[in-house]
This record gives sequence, structure tokens and C-alpha cells, in this order.
Amino acid sequence: MDILTRIQDKARKLNKKVVLPESEDERILRAARETIRKKMAFVVLLGNRGRIEKKANDISVDLSGIEIIDPDTDPYRQEYLENLYELRKNKGMDREKAYQWLQNPMYYACMMLRQGVVDGIVAGAVFPSPDVIRPALQIIKTAQGIKLASSCFLMLVPECSFREGRNFLFADCGFNPQPNAEELAHIAVTTARMAELLLGVEAKVAMLSFSTKGSASHETVDKVVEATRMAKSLQPDLIIDGELQADAALVPQVADLKAPGSDVAGKANVLIFPDLNSGNISYKITERLAGATAIGPILQGLAKPVNDLSRGCKSEDVIGQIAVTALQTEF
Repeated sequence: MDILTRIQDKARKLNKKVVLPESEDERILRAARETIRKKMAFVVLLGNRGRIEKKANDISVDLSGIEIIDPDTDPYRQEYLENLYELRKNKGMDREKAYQWLQNPMYYACMMLRQGVVDGIVAGAVFPSPDVIRPALQIIKTAQGIKLASSCFLMLVPECSFREGRNFLFADCGFNPQPNAEELAHIAVTTARMAELLLGVEAKVAMLSFSTKGSASHETVDKVVEATRMAKSLQPDLIIDGELQADAALVPQVADLKAPGSDVAGKANVLIFPDLNSGNISYKITERLAGATAIGPILQGLAKPVNDLSRGCKSEDVIGQIAVTALQTEF
């Protein structure tokens, strides 16, 4: 069974409810229909009922079995407003500002999630990533014990002749530009948990650098070494090693030469990059040159699941993120 089928099968058994706040987008509507057809999750379309129904009719999408919540007629709207005011009043929020925030579908969806009306959010087909992430951080916030939110990509590599495993998690490729050592350690721990959830195997975490085991000296190498030590302190049973170059992390023959005896070198399935530049470049190169499928960015470290989409996404990408979001409720 391929990994995507396994993720969707697990999502199907959970019966979770996911809200889609960009409900007039054709890709979102088609993804909602297919999600319901596959019985993978319950779907809520958030927005103006009349416009949603007109768009669905124009593109011949059947909305039966899909819940529509229109904020203008939602009986919970006033409750969300009062709760948002209470949540943010110490930061200068008043009821007028709370009302203005709730005019934004992402803020409305986040209040639905915070109040437990839905189990997760998928957005980003229309909204830029900051407009997805900001409301999530302000309303959902990070999970207990997690210092910061981050992102990862599930990378499905079609050909990987030098090793058995072909599925990887790359982090952080879309969120934190220059994490310090402590932040990098939290990214490693969070991504390892995500790998075990999505891949169904034990995470083996490589902390990447341009150096392997002291082969080069630089302050950026020192950061990776310190982050590795801190990650082990945060989760003593975590299988993690660093600093490792990418070839030492991935290729068994290179690992034998550069990092003999390592529990991770040559066997890594989680790659933690030292900064956003290296992570973002690497996932895009892997996607384009190796023909890999990149699923994400998957947001992690939040108290409840909110996931981002690329504005260039296809409906299939939305379906994949809905399934991932359902699984994240298991944390």
C-alpha cells in the first residue's frame, strides 16, 4: 500500500470534520466533493451560501452531503465574537475589532476550530501563507511544550536506488527563516513525531549541515551540533544525529565512510535543514529534478491542526491536505 493510500485510509476511520474557508474556489469545491465521495472526512464549506451554490452549479459540483456554514446566518457568530474578544482583550482587542476580524473567513474558521465545531482547517489556495498562518498563531496558538510552530513537507521520491526507504519529511521548508539552536531542536522533535504519524515508521532524524562530524568548522555548524544535543535532551529516546551532510544522511556507502556507527547516517527519513533557504531550495530541487511528490507545507506544532496550501495547488493537493489534517488530530 502506498503512503498516500495509507494516510487516506487512516483518515477515513477517524470521521473528522474539516472546514474549508476558500469555498468559492473551483479546486476547493472539487476537493470537497471527492473527499465526501471517498468518505475520508466530513467537510464544511465556510462562506456565503448563495455564492457557493452558484459556483458549484456553474462547474457541476454536487454539494449533497457537504455542510455549508454562512457566517452571516450562523447562530454561533455572537459566541465567537465574545470569545475572540475575551481571548485578545489583553492585547488591545475590543468588540468592534473582533467583529472586523470575524469578517475574514480565516479568523472565523479559527474560532470554529478553537470552539471545537470542526477538527481542522485547510486553506491557502487563495489566501497567501501569512494570511493562513497569522490567524492560526493568534487564535489556535502552539501546542503545550512546543516553543514554535514550523512546517514540513512529505516528500515521496519515485526512484531511490541506493536505499529502500523512499518517503521522507523535510523541515523547515516554509516557515522559520533563521531558527536558532533551540528552535531547530523543537523543529526536529516536532517533525519526528509527524514522521511517525504519517509514515508509520520510526523516525530517524538527520540534522543537516555542510559538515559531517567535525569535517568543517563554522558557527552555523556549531548551531546544528547544539540543536542536536538539545533535541536529545527534549526527547531522550529520539533517534537523531548531527551534524551530517546530505549524502552521509542518505547514502549507506557514504555513511560508512563519513559517520561509521551512526544510527541515522545512511538511514535518515527526516531531514532537518539549518535554515529556510536550504530547506526550501532542497525540497523544490527534489520535486523538480527527482520527480518527487511534495505534500505540504504541513504546519506543525499548533494546538489544533491548520494546514496551508500552495496557491498553485490542484484539487488533489487539497484532498491530501484534508487527509493529513484529519490524522493530525491524533496528536
